[in-house]
Amino acid sequence: MSRFVIEGGYHLEGTFQPRGAKNEALQVLCATLLTDEDVIIHNLPDILDVKNLIRILELLGVEVEPLSNKGSYRFNARNVTVEKFQSLLCEKKISLLRGSILIAGPLLARFGLAIINKPGGDKIGRRRLDTHIHGFIKLGANVEVDNYKNVITFRSDRLRGTYILLEEASVTGTANLIMASVLAEGTTTIYNAACEPYIQQLCKMLVNMGAKIHGIGSNLLTIHGVSSLHGTDHTLLPDMIEVGSFIGLAAMTQSNLILKNVCLPQLGQIPDVFKKLGIKILMQGDDIVVPYQDVYEIQTPYDGSILTISDAPWPGFTPDLLSVVLVVASQARGSVMVHQKMFESRLFFVDNLIEMGAKIILCDPHRATVIGLERKYPLRGIEMSSPDIRAGISMLIAALSARGKSIIHNVHQIDRGYERIELVLQQLGAKIKREEEY
Repeated sequence: MSRFVIEGGYHLEGTFQPRGAKNEALQVLCATLLTDEDVIIHNLPDILDVKNLIRILELLGVEVEPLSNKGSYRFNARNVTVEKFQSLLCEKKISLLRGSILIAGPLLARFGLAIINKPGGDKIGRRRLDTHIHGFIKLGANVEVDNYKNVITFRSDRLRGTYILLEEASVTGTANLIMASVLAEGTTTIYNAACEPYIQQLCKMLVNMGAKIHGIGSNLLTIHGVSSLHGTDHTLLPDMIEVGSFIGLAAMTQSNLILKNVCLPQLGQIPDVFKKLGIKILMQGDDIVVPYQDVYEIQTPYDGSILTISDAPWPGFTPDLLSVVLVVASQARGSVMVHQKMFESRLFFVDNLIEMGAKIILCDPHRATVIGLERKYPLRGIEMSSPDIRAGISMLIAALSARGKSIIHNVHQIDRGYERIELVLQQLGAKIKREEEY
C-alpha cells in the first residue's frame, strides 16, 4: 500500500495531455471477447483498473501483446474457453473491479455462458446490477444468483433480439446489453440507453467489427444481430474526467495550465459548469488553457437564488466530477449547492475538507452546501484516507492548495483512475511524493 505526502501551497505551471479514458477502456477491452480475430487498441491508460481487467482477460485465455507505441496493445480471444470461466484466481480479481461485469455480455453472446463474481469497485453506495440482469433475461438468458457464494451465472442456448426499456440509463448496463445484442438472433431495441461519448465509442468500434447498430449518440439504439464479428483497430478518447480534474486543480492552486488535445466536442457541459464557478477557461484549437486567477466568483442565477450543480445522465453533468466541483467551490467567492443524485455515499469525504477548514454543510447523503472562503482562509494540511477514485483526486487537489503538509492514505484508489499522478504533478511543480506503507 502507498500514501502521498504533499506540501501544499505551490502554484503549478506547464502542459498536460490527458490519458485515454478509463470508462471507455473497460468497455472496449471487454468487447475484444466478441471475436476470434485480432483487436488493436491504442491510447490505453496505464492505470490499476485497466491492468486488473487485462489480467482477467488473460486468465480467460485472451492473448495480450503490448505494441511498440505506448498504450497500444493487440488482443486475441481465439483461445478463450468455457472451462476457464470459473478460475479461482480470476474470480478473486473480478471481485476487485466493478467494470468486470462487462465481460458477461460478450461471454454470454459468444459462448452462451458467463460466470462472474459480484463485482467490487468504489465504495460510494449501492450500485445494483438489475439493469444488466433484467436485460439479459429479456434477451433470453437464464440467470442464477448465488448470494452465499457471491456468484452470478448467465446461460443461454441463443440470445434473441427483443425490446428493452431500461429503468435507468446505466452506462455499464447499456454497454453490456449492446455487446450481448450484437451477436443475438434478430433485432434488439434499447430505449433509455446511456449515450455518453464512451458508449458512442463502443458502438463505433463494434460497427467497425461488423455489428449493425443504428441511433448511435441517442437514447434509442437499434441493433440487428450478426453471426460473427471480425477484428478492428480502435483509439480511445482522452479522459474527460481527467480533463475536469485538472481544470479544478488549476483553479484551486492558482496555476497556469495548458491541457492538450482534450477533444473539446466530447466534453459536454464540463467547461460550462466550471465557468459557472467563475473559472476562466480559454479554448485554443483542441486545447484548454486555465490561466492564473486570484479569486473566482460563483455565478448567481437570474432569480437571485443559490447556484445548484447536480449530476444527470449524458448530456447532463457527469457525477464523477461533482467531488472536484465541491472542492473547487470551497475557495470561491459565493455559495453553491452540490446535489449528488446517483450515489448516497459519495459526499461523505467532505468531513476531511471541513477538517481542513472548508465551510461545507452536509445537508443529507446527497446534498452539500459550500460557502466559499474567497481565499481569505487557506485550507490547512491534514492526514486523510481516500475512499474512492473521485474523492481521492478531490482530496489531492485540496491538499495541493492547502497550507502545510498533508498525507493521503489508500492512494491505490487514485491509481485506479489516474496514471502516475504524482509524477505528472511533480513535472508541473507540485511538492508531492509517494511512500510505501507496511
